[in-house]
Amino acid sequence: MTAVECGNDIVLLDAGGKFPEESQRGIDLIIPDITFILDRRRNFRGILITHGHEDHIGGLPYILPQLEQKGEKIPIYAPALAIGFIQRKLEEARMDDKVELHTVKGGDRVKLGQIEAEYIHVTHSIPDACAVALHTPVGTIVDTGDFKFDPTPVMGKPTDERRFKRLGDDGVLALFSDTVRVEVDGSTPSEAVVLETMDEEIRTAKGQVLIATFASNVSRIHMAMLAARKYGRKVAVAGRSMEQNSRVAEELGYLDNEDGLLVSLEELNRMPKEKRVIVVTGSQGEASAALSRIAAGEHPKIRVSRGDKIIVSATPIPGNEDTVSHTINNLFKQGTDVVYSGRNRGVHVSGHAGRDELQKMIRLLRPKYTVPIHGEFRHMALYRDLCVETNIPRENVMLPEIGGVIEFTKDGAGQKGRVPSGNILVDRLGDRGNPQTVLRTRENLTDDGFVVVTLILDRSTGELVAGPYLVGKGLSKDLNNGALKEAENELRRMLSRQKDGSPLYGFIVQRAKETVGRALYRHSRTRPLILPIVTEL
Repeated sequence: MTAVECGNDIVLLDAGGKFPEESQRGIDLIIPDITFILDRRRNFRGILITHGHEDHIGGLPYILPQLEQKGEKIPIYAPALAIGFIQRKLEEARMDDKVELHTVKGGDRVKLGQIEAEYIHVTHSIPDACAVALHTPVGTIVDTGDFKFDPTPVMGKPTDERRFKRLGDDGVLALFSDTVRVEVDGSTPSEAVVLETMDEEIRTAKGQVLIATFASNVSRIHMAMLAARKYGRKVAVAGRSMEQNSRVAEELGYLDNEDGLLVSLEELNRMPKEKRVIVVTGSQGEASAALSRIAAGEHPKIRVSRGDKIIVSATPIPGNEDTVSHTINNLFKQGTDVVYSGRNRGVHVSGHAGRDELQKMIRLLRPKYTVPIHGEFRHMALYRDLCVETNIPRENVMLPEIGGVIEFTKDGAGQKGRVPSGNILVDRLGDRGNPQTVLRTRENLTDDGFVVVTLILDRSTGELVAGPYLVGKGLSKDLNNGALKEAENELRRMLSRQKDGSPLYGFIVQRAKETVGRALYRHSRTRPLILPIVTEL
């Protein structure tokens, strides 16, 4: 999330959520702290969304209740597919009546006080992605969003290079650029490479084919449908978020299902294995996603075995490598053929620009200042070197910090201190219907107390070696030792029902948190922080 303030007008660019890292088990999602915006709520003009990926829209159900004011709807501007995804999220969170959703496309302009936002089409791994140019009295700032220059996208059009060049001709004050692939020389391969690979892998498959990808990656479902049509198969999706997103994409015309190629999972399971393609969530090893449950033998509707092919169409996000590797190992143990980027690089290409493409954007826009965003510190430092190579003075490259203020004037630019910022931890109990949600900050992290859950598993068999043991501090008086003992017994029963085989660490952590949290909530209607500690021997 980026806040842009000009005079008495503030807009937000994107409102993403972040998956917790290994050390943050027990937390479901991380969102930005918006205290700075809340302190200036009267100046807030709306949220500008660049595209429909979770790290750009996932925080909305938790951020919007904080921004809500009686009688005022919150304006959100986004491309059509992102609007569809956002609407479903907000309906589920019962927030859809609190917003004004405005669909925009490349070329559209939105006036927000002194700030005029212009949407510019870019190619990414999801249709309808856009950059945003913010025209202000001080100058024009361009936020690229996530982008690449793909001359042959499978869905949508190539990036609008002519508009970027015209912006450069008119003068750009600052470029805020995606940087996550600055380490990679050359250009990112086209999505057409993945289409060819999917076609070949499905053509040669003997049994059922599972394709794991991000829930919002509509283009992978489109590719699966193209290949399935060609080789006499049908397609279903699995994973609640993917089911929702595929329905949205079909309703909006991004997926063509006139011939009934896309069917329910129940209908597909009645067909022979060699007629099935299933697109599932869990390409990052997420604990509760479909692929993790399949790998653990826990999915209620999908079983895999010898002769089946699993295509992992993603590369692990830094920090997820071990979890993804563990998932792939478990799938191999079930006799399946797993195809992932380490075996066939064509199963996935990034949606982000390589080094040459980043340099191309700089040359098109010719900005006075650059600000690298959407990357680790090393990416931003390398992008600064790239800018210097492209004749941007080193002192004109601003490396941002979370909460850091960069001030632009007609006379210059500089970094001007910090504002309140940081992580807000989203802790949910239950995923369906209306889950109970707690936003945990440093100040309220343990208001209801906390419970440490300790258990030890045999790494090779998943058998419980010791525990579970529950220790609580600062709990409600209703949560006495008897309540903790009852929760402990429920967790032990749940673990005893696990299938034999190597357990997925994240899956066990998630189930432990849910089981203990529900048991304690029944007794006290409070939500202590549950901290599972799983040791594998």
